[in-house]
Amino acid sequence: MLRALLKFSSFIDGISERTGGMSVILVIVTVVIGFYNVLVRYVGQFIGAQLSSNLFIEMQWYLYSLVFFLSFAYILKNGINVRVDFIYANWSRKRKAMLDFWGHIFLLIPYCIIGIWVSVNPVLISWRQWEQSPDPSGLPRAPLKTMIIVAFVLLLLQVISELIKLYAVLQGEESEIEKFTDHKEALRLE
Repeated sequence: MLRALLKFSSFIDGISERTGGMSVILVIVTVVIGFYNVLVRYVGQFIGAQLSSNLFIEMQWYLYSLVFFLSFAYILKNGINVRVDFIYANWSRKRKAMLDFWGHIFLLIPYCIIGIWVSVNPVLISWRQWEQSPDPSGLPRAPLKTMIIVAFVLLLLQVISELIKLYAVLQGEESEIEKFTDHKEALRLE
């Protein structure tokens, strides 16, 4: 049973890694669009023409938002979230796993569920009305708002993956984790 759960966990981890990789690409695209916006604004001022538009400004804002939405699960998976670990760092692997296990159950899972729950209705309204930016040549808002739900779903899936791995640690099955994950991740609690 644990092996099947760890395979499922590995599958979820793969999704989180891919979305994290997409986030890195989006950072580059966002910087390029931001550079373009600044460049054409100054060139436009120099030649007396309007070369930029709200389309590119909003695109930059949307991509910036997507960077975060697609990174949440990746950050949890790789343990690169901010921790106040002056006490946690000195704990044993099982004690860390116990704290993370219960923290995920009582804090992260409800956070994700509440996030999905409060986002669904505004997203549906946005799609029904095909909400547009109020700015001229702006972008539609519904697709970006949908990504809020996607972000919470991806984070919830990664929480489930982490719970499976933490359960394996609590059961003393660290060797099983290493079979299904990369070695670096398996040692994260050390």
